[in-house]
Amino acid sequence: MAPARVSKCSIYRPILIGNTAEPLGDRRNPASDHTHTWTIAVKGLNNADLSPFIKKVIFKLHDTYPNAARSIEAPPFEVTETGWGEFDIQVKIFFVQEASEKPVTLYHRLKLHPYGPEVERLKAADQPIPQGMLHVSSWQYDEVVFNEPTEQLYDILTRTTGPGAGGGGALLPLEKSKDNVFCQRSEQEELDRLESAISKVDAQTRLYRDKILAMEKK
Repeated sequence: MAPARVSKCSIYRPILIGNTAEPLGDRRNPASDHTHTWTIAVKGLNNADLSPFIKKVIFKLHDTYPNAARSIEAPPFEVTETGWGEFDIQVKIFFVQEASEKPVTLYHRLKLHPYGPEVERLKAADQPIPQGMLHVSSWQYDEVVFNEPTEQLYDILTRTTGPGAGGGGALLPLEKSKDNVFCQRSEQEELDRLESAISKVDAQTRLYRDKILAMEKK
């Protein structure tokens, strides 16, 4: 018998998927070509407990790793390894039995080397990258959405007391913190940057259109 579900209801919970990495440095094994240590993880905003609705996570690493499919069945949902190359990691999330939901498959591109505008500026200027920037943190924000959840899962996610109550809640914090860069303010800043970029493109389009019209009149 199918479990009873809450009709016309959607509940979502934010999750972070990503990795940290840093050079091995003096810890590097001379007999190995591995240059970095890294950790791939699925975690909640501000390290919220995801175990109320996530049962296990399987990380599918590159086939060159022994036991490439790593099954993590309790928090923290993470795998730490060493390596030298960047590659796509398949992240398959399985939900608790009460959810009666199929697993969700996502992907994350493992990042070992510094990236971003400041890194590109330093490279263009042929300047060394500071030691502090060699510690990479690459995270992507996502949301797990339960449409018409089972009554059991609904009770779990809306619980306000007890261990892991509600799976961490659904709202983004207003400000970023040491453990979390995703917040309402950074979301608005990103929207402002997009709006500014669109305005610049529109201005350039108008400029080129006016030049073309002027040339056609000659």
